[in-house]
Amino acid sequence: MDSRLKYEFRRKLEELEKFKGRGTELITLYIPPDKNIADVSAQLRNELSQAQNIKSKQTRTHVTAGLEAILQRLKLYRKPPENGMVIISGVIDLGGGREKHITEIIEPPEPVPLYKYHCDSTFYLEPLKEMLAEKKVYGLIVLDRREAAVGVLRGKRIELLAYATSNVPGKHRQGGQSSVRFERLREIAIHEFYKRVGDKATEALLPYKEDLLGILIGGPSPTKEEFYEGGYLHHELQQKVIGLFDVSYTDESGLYELVEKASDALQELDLMREKKLLNRFMKEVIKDGNAAYGEEEVRKYLSLGAVDTLLVSEDLRYERVRYRCPVCGEEKEVTIKENTDKEMLCEKDNVKMEEIERKDVILELAELAEASGAKVEFISGESEEGAMLKNAFGGIAAILRYKPEGW
Repeated sequence: MDSRLKYEFRRKLEELEKFKGRGTELITLYIPPDKNIADVSAQLRNELSQAQNIKSKQTRTHVTAGLEAILQRLKLYRKPPENGMVIISGVIDLGGGREKHITEIIEPPEPVPLYKYHCDSTFYLEPLKEMLAEKKVYGLIVLDRREAAVGVLRGKRIELLAYATSNVPGKHRQGGQSSVRFERLREIAIHEFYKRVGDKATEALLPYKEDLLGILIGGPSPTKEEFYEGGYLHHELQQKVIGLFDVSYTDESGLYELVEKASDALQELDLMREKKLLNRFMKEVIKDGNAAYGEEEVRKYLSLGAVDTLLVSEDLRYERVRYRCPVCGEEKEVTIKENTDKEMLCEKDNVKMEEIERKDVILELAELAEASGAKVEFISGESEEGAMLKNAFGGIAAILRYKPEGW
């Protein structure tokens, strides 16, 4: 899914998730791409008939209005869109005794997986949320002869799934044992530990086998080679191993080291791409080169067409609001926190300005960037670099093509 499309889709679901009805009167209708529209309309007319039996007058009125609104929208379609569609309709509670009837059609970025008519006090969004789940998964195994850790790299998150310690004796034998016997016992203990690690890895990673793009194994030599070549992994997982890497740690921190060491193998993964972008940005910041950060400064360079790559944090929740004076027509724009209000006075006429437009600031900046030919990168807050962008640089930064003289 395109990163901007994914961001817009996520923000839409966040908005819908906030809506509440006063009863079980918010309708969500999932229509797959191969569903016959006439059949859907027929079922809704049947639901409309059944709705007359609802005891609560308010709920009956709202459900009826929602069904009629959906039926009207369906008249515009001969067949569902390419990925199907989800229609939401109902009266949402705005608080303070206020309410509003909304009806919207969502064309999701992936095919709608089911046909479902759902009525509740909230909209049913779970199948849509699943479309946002990160599909890229890599298995991670780090081990030496003392301990091992198994995890997954899912998108930009590293998760520890299993940990094990061994009973393998040290290299120096106890008194009273022959060196041959000691070595044989040690080899048996190593084999048993590898087998246990293989079992833990199989148990942890096999459920992911459909989504696993590959498995990385890390550790000192010859441990990782012995484990891999010994066939201790389930055969379906063994086929997915894409590389062995030297790492110093074999606990949870070793999983992070493994991802770092495997950067070449994971170049296409978003985590590595983001690391490279932020590293490139930081190099420019350190040498006071072609970098800018903070909304005001970045806007300035966007207006000049000087931005090569816009970096924005997906976690920012601000809106760009445009006001107009009702007397002189002067306009003013400010950035405020999402879902907050700010009263603006016209300096010339000293009257309250009217709000005429409100936009997600990230999407607004992305539009400015794309208009000037700049690339836009949506940076997740889940990685260390993403958190740094948000906390240290305000979540808005840019790598510049050039810095105009005197700026």
